[in-house]
Amino acid sequence: MKILKLIILILGAFILFQCNEEKKKETEKSAIKKKKKLEKKVVKRWDSLHKNNVEAFFTEYGKKNKETKVIIKTKFGNIKLRLYKDTPIHRANFIFLTKIKYFNTTEIYRVARNFVIQGGNSDETYTIKQRRLYGNYRLKPEFKANRRHKYGALAAARDWEDNPNKLSNPFEFYMVHNRNGAHHLNKEHTVFGEVISGFNTMDKISRVKVGVDEWPEEDIRMTIEILD
Repeated sequence: MKILKLIILILGAFILFQCNEEKKKETEKSAIKKKKKLEKKVVKRWDSLHKNNVEAFFTEYGKKNKETKVIIKTKFGNIKLRLYKDTPIHRANFIFLTKIKYFNTTEIYRVARNFVIQGGNSDETYTIKQRRLYGNYRLKPEFKANRRHKYGALAAARDWEDNPNKLSNPFEFYMVHNRNGAHHLNKEHTVFGEVISGFNTMDKISRVKVGVDEWPEEDIRMTIEILD
């Protein structure tokens, strides 16, 4: 009888030990899961761009994303652009926005005949959200003596009021559609690329009907893709 009680006592102790071990393992698993969730929360976005780190962000982004050719696709045809390496911040910015597909919800919203064709804005919710997400940042000018407003020049739009440093709007751009150029804009807007094909498409766009604000009466949607 004493032996039986001893056996029962040993079994009870063993079962209790096993239960405690299982609880300990479950507690450890729970702690690991909570730690992983916490780690996920503090991980920064890969594209953690904001208005206070613009130059540093695009300097690093440009090193890893060296593409210089893009294509604008519209219902009137395509326009191919070459971006200049000697305007590195503006080039990297344009590549960044193209890769996150920002431009694909925007329009060519201004057609000033025999002057410029301008795009990069719209009333789409996604367009507005993207601007807010990155804090409506601005780019410092990158004026170059050899980058002028010739026919087909690609340049950054900007506000003219309350903007003494001539900071570029990173989201909006224009292409010069005047065969004599638009040289009065030199050193006023940063020229960061040029049209290399699609001048006939620009001609077609220039003939659309526009309102008094030079906004086309019919929307001219566009998408932009990386070529190389």
